[in-house]
Amino acid sequence: MSEIAYLVGLRLTGKKVVVVGGGTVAQRRLPLLVANGADVHVITPAATPAVEAMSKQQPGITLELREFREGDLDGAWYVIAATDDAAVNAAVVAEAERHRIFCVRADVAREGTAVTPASFEYEGLSVGVLAGGDHRRSAAIRSAIHEAMQSGLIAPGDTPGVVQGGIALVGGGPGDPELVTVRGRRLLSHADVVVADRLAPQELLAELPPHVEVIDAAKIPYGRAMAQDAINDVLIERAKAGKFVVRLKGGDPFVFARGYEELLACVDAGIPVTVVPGVTSAIAVPALAGVPVTHRGVTHEFVVVSGHVAPGHPESLVNWDALAAMSGTIVLLMAVERIELFSNALLAGGRPADTPVLVVQHGTTASQRTLRATLADAPARIREEGIRPPAIIVIGSVAAFGG
Repeated sequence: MSEIAYLVGLRLTGKKVVVVGGGTVAQRRLPLLVANGADVHVITPAATPAVEAMSKQQPGITLELREFREGDLDGAWYVIAATDDAAVNAAVVAEAERHRIFCVRADVAREGTAVTPASFEYEGLSVGVLAGGDHRRSAAIRSAIHEAMQSGLIAPGDTPGVVQGGIALVGGGPGDPELVTVRGRRLLSHADVVVADRLAPQELLAELPPHVEVIDAAKIPYGRAMAQDAINDVLIERAKAGKFVVRLKGGDPFVFARGYEELLACVDAGIPVTVVPGVTSAIAVPALAGVPVTHRGVTHEFVVVSGHVAPGHPESLVNWDALAAMSGTIVLLMAVERIELFSNALLAGGRPADTPVLVVQHGTTASQRTLRATLADAPARIREEGIRPPAIIVIGSVAAFGG
């Protein structure tokens, strides 16, 4: 019958912890030890570059590049034997037992006096799983519990950062619901009200419980729209009623999404606001279509431009001549309706007519379609193919990749 481990939490702030070994096991353990305030001493003849870097960057780590020897555990509270030499690990465990110090043996867990659980931190909770030394099993169960908490199947209780009567500005990512951040999905699971844009991943709304009020704040380009002031008013009204409100946007809330306007309105009304950045479509959509916005030896710069205002318009803040003169990548958002104007402005500014262009419609979703063209023929090709918003237009040498 295998021994049963007694689960306990160690408060290691200011306590000496000795890690013998500088390989991948130490590399995984060191960040959490330092985060818990331990005074970590790493003893190893050789260390991975990551361990060496941590020892130089983290004040809580002392690295000694030498063999383990008797006396190294003096004053220690906790020990990890993590070398690739079974004899050394056994010697570390033996000395730890003589000094009555709990010791984890990484290679043969049952032969140590302590076992490291598969663990994670979530909403102020520390969750650990032990499976009798079966690391794969404990890791699998740990991951399942973590995922269940993130999806709302397991309620962890009150959530730090979720304020009654507060608002979260959440970037929903470029379209695929799996590209929302972990924090964004977690806050959605606690929402009383969700105010969602048309470009926010609709599958995320389908996951919400029936009691959640969903308000459609869709801003359909060049069509019927919900005025920004009305959106601000709804956010503030629901929050003042004691509701936790999630403002769900497509992409990132601060990239051409008026997120900062909403933040200012809420702050002016005395409402606490949490900002959750999202994966912006300007980078993610080209990437998933096989095109990086930068590439070594090809381009060292990229610029993201809103196409909601035409070149030469009194409200335009874009220097189109400067864009035409640059050699890097241009990513146009909301530009399909005026692509002829943008193409002409870049050509007039000196961009070569054969500059590669990539157009991606409904990027990252099941409806994604791509079009490859040149700067000169892109407008005609876009019209011929019936490309409509939402679409991302990438202009530059990198747009030829992946074709």
